[in-house]
Formats: sequence, structure tokens, C-alpha cells
Amino acid sequence: MKFTELFRQKTTIIGVIHLPALPGAPGYQGSMSKVLDQAAREATVYQEYGLDAIIIENFNDAPFFPKRVPAETIAAMAVAASEVKRVIKIPLGINVLRNDAESAIAIAAASQSQFVRVNVHMNAVVSDQGIIEANAHKSLRLRTQLQSNSLVLADVGVKHATPLAGRGLGLEAKDMAERGMVDALVVSGTRTGEATSIKDLQVVKQHSNLPVIVGSGANPGLMASLTEFADAFIVGSYFKRAGKVKNPLDKKRLEKFMKSCK
Repeated sequence: MKFTELFRQKTTIIGVIHLPALPGAPGYQGSMSKVLDQAAREATVYQEYGLDAIIIENFNDAPFFPKRVPAETIAAMAVAASEVKRVIKIPLGINVLRNDAESAIAIAAASQSQFVRVNVHMNAVVSDQGIIEANAHKSLRLRTQLQSNSLVLADVGVKHATPLAGRGLGLEAKDMAERGMVDALVVSGTRTGEATSIKDLQVVKQHSNLPVIVGSGANPGLMASLTEFADAFIVGSYFKRAGKVKNPLDKKRLEKFMKSCK
């Protein structure tokens, strides 16, 4: 499956469900029922307001594992993905933070989700988890072994990180398309919720024919300028009350954003 086959509309909006802390994480509150109820509720709202897809991530499991997450995280995310799939008809994606692409692909296969996001698909970065090295050679082989059709959306210039060796955004985008075998490229600001640079989007567009996704900072005031260079938008923080990622969804902000897309 290709990105343009899954997302046929001109501007694709992907809403983020920041799952509450999962079992094993320091912030876990002891109830998976509450986790699942919140995920299903937010998924229903996103679909109601006309979003084109949803992605779930274990955002509140910080501090994150730099590589593989433990079994309890995989199990909890698989259950959450299945619960979200139960209440929506739009595509679902999986992002296992900080960079567990193999688990994301396994969860997507088990839950019949349509795509995954991988923060560090190629190269290596220095992050708050230390040095994170890519493992595209493992994750893409696993996708083949599982006979999965899930798309891989991969970050270039990944947020909350600095490249271990500055090879340039253009070369990174070119390698990701030609050697990384990804389906779309995600370009973000430096941190969660921060605006994505139009200059960065232009560079990525110039060096790759893949669909380009804005990964952070999209808001109604920026949509007119961003849509010239982006095919899709991953939106999380803006949809929350006061634009704060830890707050509940704000339906007024959802309505305002979706009107700006039309």
C-alpha cells in the first residue's frame, strides 16, 4: 500500500492520542480501564470532527527507553490500539516512544493498524535518552516477516534530539527515501508543539518525492502557508485545552482547526 492510497484527500489531518501512563511507567495510575476509556473517547471525538486518521503513542511513559520497550508496554499498547480500532473507521497508526520501531510494527500487525511512526529510522542522534541508533534493517525485515502492509512514516531532523553527525536535512531526506524505504517523511519543530520550519519543509521537498508530513506546531494561522509544502499534518498539542499537551481535548479548538483546513 502507498501513502496516497491510504490517504486520498489533498490535506490529511492525523490526530494524536497521547495515552495516559501505561503499566510499568512511573506515572501509571493503576487502571488500564481508565487508559482504554480515555483512548476510545478521544478517538471518537477525532472521528466526529472529521479527522482523516489517528495515531496513538505512549507519550506519558516518560522517561522513555532509548531502544526496546518492555513487554508490559507492548501489551498495553496493543490492547489500546485494539480498543481504538473498535470505535473508529478511519486509519490508525502506532508510535512506540522513544524509538521502538519493531514493537510498533508488531502492534500494528496484531491490531490491524495501517501505519507506524518511527522517530529515528536511519542515522543516530543524541537525545535526552542518550545516543539513539536507528535499526531500519531490523524493523523493515520484521514488517516483511509479519506480512504487514503498515506504512512507515519516518522523521527527518527528529525533535528532542541532535544528529550525532550533521549530514544535513537534504541528504538525510534523500537517503531516507532511497535507502530507508519509508513511505513518508515527518518534519517537526525542535520540541513537542513547536512550529515546523517552512525552510525545513522546502529542503525536504527538494530532496525527496515522498509525501511530507508536518509533525508539530500546526495551527489554523499557519495552515495556509504550510499546505503549500506539506501533504499531511500530525496534530496533538493544538487540539488540547489552551494548547497544552497534558490537557484534555478542546472541541472548540478542534472545530476551529478543521474549519481552517477547508
